[in-house]
Formats: sequence, C-alpha cells, structure tokens
Amino acid sequence: MTTEAKSSSRERLLEAAATLTYQDGVSIGVDALCKAAGVSKRSMYQLFESKDELLAASLEERVSAFVTTLLPAADDHRPPRERILHVFAQMESQAGAPDFQGCRYLAVQIELKDPSHPASQVAHRVKANLTGFFRTEAEQGGARDPDLLARQLILVFDGASARAGIQADNLAGLIAPTVTTLLDTAGVR
Repeated sequence: MTTEAKSSSRERLLEAAATLTYQDGVSIGVDALCKAAGVSKRSMYQLFESKDELLAASLEERVSAFVTTLLPAADDHRPPRERILHVFAQMESQAGAPDFQGCRYLAVQIELKDPSHPASQVAHRVKANLTGFFRTEAEQGGARDPDLLARQLILVFDGASARAGIQADNLAGLIAPTVTTLLDTAGVR
C-alpha cells in the first residue's frame, strides 16, 4: 500500500468512525466501520492496532474543531463573564442543528464506562480541559469559589448538551439565563 493510499484509507476510517459513532454509538462494529470507509479489515488493522485505537484517534482528530467552534480565541479580550457566556452561546447554536446528538466526548464517556479505554481517555481529557477553561475564567472574573463554579458550569454544559441531544429540550432562551444566574451568584464580572 502506498503512503498516499494509507493516508487516504486512514482519513476515511477516521471519518467513518467519527460519523458512525456519533450517529450510532461506540458499539458500532468493525465491519460497519470498514464498509463505510471502503477499507478492508486487514487495511484497518494495518493502520490501527484495534477498533479502540481507531475510536481514540477519531476523537483526537476532532479536538481542535471542538475547541475552535466552542471556545473564544485566546487573544479575545472580552471579560471572563462574556467568555464563559460565549461557550454556552456556541453550544446553544450547535444544539439547534437538526443532526445534533449532544457532545460526542460526553457520549463516549457515558457509553464506554471504562475510564482506561483509549477513547474514554481522550474524552476525559477534553472535558477536563473545558472544565479547566471554566475554572480559569471564573478565577480571572473574581468568582468566590472558582472550582465550584467550574464544576457547576460543566454540569450545566453536559446536562444541556445531553437534553438537547436526545431532543428532550430546546436550549433557546434557557441556557443563558441559567449560566448568568450562576455567574451572578459566584460574583463573576
């Protein structure tokens, strides 16, 4: 297999894993992944040691897009309060898309249950980084208890994402007032 063919097969497998696991969950079979990617099982196992490694690589490949679409830019000089609200506005916007099924990183953690699974480790790191963002902003915004506020914000984020993902709730007009109340109570400027 040429380097170009390997790269193309790898990209197709990563895309198939991302699409199918988001639509159908992490229990998707190797046969379905390979069929969707147009790649043989043999080729898949030449590129990835296991389906678990493929899932982890697929999640890892999407981290940058997740961060870019969700978080404000590092050089965004808005106050911490506005930076936190930005995240929730972005999430509300994403949740309005017809194909939104919640946060893929939260879904992986819930489905896998095994914190040592490679995909679960990627998802845990992504969610920990988001919590870290909330904590840093809360601290810079003067929150009385930045750790508690960060935990509350990730709870709202994950809960809202999950409820919107299962079409149990529409986030429009719900999430900003909820987060604003938390920020006010915590004293964030």
